[in-house]
Amino acid sequence: MDMTEYGFDPLKLSNQLCFPLYVCSKEIIKKYRPLLEELDLTYTQYITMMALWEEDSLSVKELGDKLYLDSGTLTPLLKSLETKGYVTRTRLESDERVLAVSLTEEGKALRAKALPIPAAVAACTSLSAEDARTLYDLLYKFIGNLRG
Repeated sequence: MDMTEYGFDPLKLSNQLCFPLYVCSKEIIKKYRPLLEELDLTYTQYITMMALWEEDSLSVKELGDKLYLDSGTLTPLLKSLETKGYVTRTRLESDERVLAVSLTEEGKALRAKALPIPAAVAACTSLSAEDARTLYDLLYKFIGNLRG
């Protein structure tokens, strides 16, 4: 059956859910960029630091699971954060196969400098708290559905 007979073109850009998600992601990261430049962080480094501020000392696997990132993405990112002096990577004595990532004192101190960032970005969106919560819930529902 040809869906275009019913006025729906499945390949029309404006009919794609993925496209506004893609554009939204690009635009929101663009809002973060100048704020994160002051901390010498990329967006991916920033979310990594946020995960570690929540729970210091995670294995690379736990960190990857939390951030939905693979080790191929995480490894160079963590090396960069280590070079900046924000994290250390050490093998666990109990299982040398496990690489643990922990915050340094400098990495812990960076949290205070990052505190104003979420509010600054939220102000750019002009969403009400209720709309922001609805969007948040829908996105995590969508992620859960896609991940099975």
